[in-house]
Amino acid sequence: MPIYKMKNVKNKYGQQGYHVRINYTDETGKQRQLTRNAYGSQNAKDLERQLIQQMEEGNRGVEQSIANMTVQELFDEFMDTRIGSIRATTRQKNLRDFRLYIAPTMGAVRIHAITARMLQVWKNEVNKKDLVLSTKKHAFSLFRMTLNYAVKMDYIEKNDLIKIGQFTSATFTKPEYDFYTAEEFTSFIDIAKQQAEEKEVKEGDLFEWEYYVFFNIAFYTGMRKGEIHALRWNDIDGEYVNVNSSIAQKVKQDKKDIETDPKTQSSIRTLEMPTPLIEILKQHKKRKQGLKNFSECDMICGSDRSLRDTTLSNRNIEYAELAGLKTIRVHDFRHTHATILANAGINIQEVSRRLGHSQVKMTWDIYSHIYKKEEEKAVGVFNQIA
Repeated sequence: MPIYKMKNVKNKYGQQGYHVRINYTDETGKQRQLTRNAYGSQNAKDLERQLIQQMEEGNRGVEQSIANMTVQELFDEFMDTRIGSIRATTRQKNLRDFRLYIAPTMGAVRIHAITARMLQVWKNEVNKKDLVLSTKKHAFSLFRMTLNYAVKMDYIEKNDLIKIGQFTSATFTKPEYDFYTAEEFTSFIDIAKQQAEEKEVKEGDLFEWEYYVFFNIAFYTGMRKGEIHALRWNDIDGEYVNVNSSIAQKVKQDKKDIETDPKTQSSIRTLEMPTPLIEILKQHKKRKQGLKNFSECDMICGSDRSLRDTTLSNRNIEYAELAGLKTIRVHDFRHTHATILANAGINIQEVSRRLGHSQVKMTWDIYSHIYKKEEEKAVGVFNQIA
């Protein structure tokens, strides 16, 4: 019953990953192996000791539990193996999607009883729901990964969901992303500034400035909402901002927001800020320093916690209406940043880096239509050769 060190695999806390493997004979006399994962040398040894104890006592609980394992139990075990390797927000999304779209039809089914027809019925049921294609695709991918884990652990021989195939739609079109022009943003942010100034004069309330600064950061950097929520004064280094964490308000611990790593490794980045934003942050810092117990570790936008998403959305709608503009989503300020860069002919790789995308392809898929002028330039080069 050896313990194998996983090559180049560690969890978020730096603990080494291990495979703990036991050999056993099932009820049919077939030789089988059971492999469980653990992080940290001591945890691996403890797990090995528990499995050895079960075998020495003649406890057939391991085999029996596998024979009776339901899809829900399989999913729970699969998610336990991913603790430390996925973000809290990803984990919560997986738990939610399994509960809503997989568990109602398949949760109580024993994994050894799963058939291709059963999986097709599940897919048909999900297809009947009024869901966007991306949600259906995520549910399918989550279910596929769960069953792949069962194959990997020798719980089942094959994953029949692969036969069924991913959700598709003949009418699916690439989603349109909304954005402001530079002139529209100027109108929007002028209203935000006006509102902040009026509240400061009339009520002595400085908090409205937090929203003004938030939307400026979103526009001038293209940072994600969660990244701005987590931004602290010690993340500012002169004319640069270091993006190294994120806050998703849907994920709570002891009723408090959880601060996590950004969405991907590429999301950890350093961005040079334009002069207008540098000045806005300088002025905002002066306001904050005038308050009691100011610290460089304080959030830039917020007090003892980040701005609430609901209130932020309300301010977004309010400022747009007062400015006589269409309302775009808070996330669309990120698209505004990228669109302005793309329209200016900035290299797609730099746009991708600033957005923190894991692949340039992701950026290209979203903003390629804006680069059509480059095609015209390319043709123009050859038009001049005659």
